[in-house]
Amino acid sequence: MLRRQRKFTSTPIRLLIVGLGNPGKKYENTRHNVGFEVLDRFATKHGGKFKRTKELAFCSDIRVNGEKIILAKPTTFMNESGLAVQQLVRKHDLETLDALLIIHDELDLKPGTLKVKLHGGLAGHNGLKSISKHLKSNDFGRLRIGVGKPPQSQLGKNYVLKPPSRSIG
Repeated sequence: MLRRQRKFTSTPIRLLIVGLGNPGKKYENTRHNVGFEVLDRFATKHGGKFKRTKELAFCSDIRVNGEKIILAKPTTFMNESGLAVQQLVRKHDLETLDALLIIHDELDLKPGTLKVKLHGGLAGHNGLKSISKHLKSNDFGRLRIGVGKPPQSQLGKNYVLKPPSRSIG
């Protein structure tokens, strides 16, 4: 019986960076899509262009200091991000989840605040819960980007689906 050869990219990737958000014009520039916005700017800075892939994401291959980095924006909605991330991890044959970084919005941080978290809890974030469920692990890095807490009169899910105020809140 013939075995199917595995296809490998010509250069192994150093890092898979996934920005979380919701697809579609309706969600552009909302707090929840800060992960997409960061990747758009990073790709532009490094000459990358996003293309739709069969792994349920728009991806861009870039090089930073000679290292290959894949940027990915899932086409699933936020709460189903894990399916796309699982497929991307498999496609790029990540040896360890240390090569995975998730960029997402964070209600518990002041607007504009950045915090790196290497492992641990999911802080109630549904996108992270989906990723953890599909990867069967919480051992992936996160870049948390503060969007601030909603006013008491507003639910968190409604708050993150709105654009921030001009004063970065």
